[in-house]
Amino acid sequence: MSPTEAVLVVLAGVAAGTINTVVGSGTLITFPTLLAFGVPPVTANVSNNVGLVPGSVSGVIGYRRELAGQRARVLRLGAASLIGGTAGALLLLWLPSAAFDTIVPALIGLGVVLVVLGPRIQRSVAARADERGGIPDHGVWWVWPAVALAGVYGGYFGAAQGVLLMAILGIGVADSMQRHTATKNVLALIVNAIAAVVFIAVAEIDWEVAGLIALGSVVGGQIGAGVGRRLPPDLLRAVIAVVGVVALVALVS
Repeated sequence: MSPTEAVLVVLAGVAAGTINTVVGSGTLITFPTLLAFGVPPVTANVSNNVGLVPGSVSGVIGYRRELAGQRARVLRLGAASLIGGTAGALLLLWLPSAAFDTIVPALIGLGVVLVVLGPRIQRSVAARADERGGIPDHGVWWVWPAVALAGVYGGYFGAAQGVLLMAILGIGVADSMQRHTATKNVLALIVNAIAAVVFIAVAEIDWEVAGLIALGSVVGGQIGAGVGRRLPPDLLRAVIAVVGVVALVALVS
């Protein structure tokens, strides 16, 4: 890889790390960049995943203040992400890429709709939960399996995983958007990390590419935390919806 290409990959990593921390979908920047520089698709996919893990760690650290008091919730939902992410990574190795071609855009579209309608749906969910004694700290009953399914998707592909997680948390867990973002970052990190472990064990990693993306995504994670924390709830929700739509268009075009 030439010096110019290396710099562009690092910059793509910065952009991806920033977007992943705030919303998700950073893969839609780094993956096409690698393909444009001639990296084979499967190698690009797994190397990109490995490279973005340090950026996910950076994003979690950047949002550590909003994680205060969420230990039990993160541990419970993190188990769902761990199981789902492992299953998704194994599916990527076993199934042809066409297997998810139809369901991925549908999931992203659903996530965007749920993020937009989240406050209204959440009020309805909360009202019904109040009749049963209120929403538990870890969310209503379906949050755990929904997070696990999002983990399957994230381990398999990953782009816009954050949109789905924000929709699930925003509707099923009673808390602020900023604290949901912090939780989302931890859950996405778990999925990405377990997928990276699987890929390192069984797939061919381009370590130069992974290292360049890692370098950029670590910087991007800190930028994303600074930007995301300043966004008011409605604006953050709008940003998530826009990124989700862009991801949807990119996938179906």
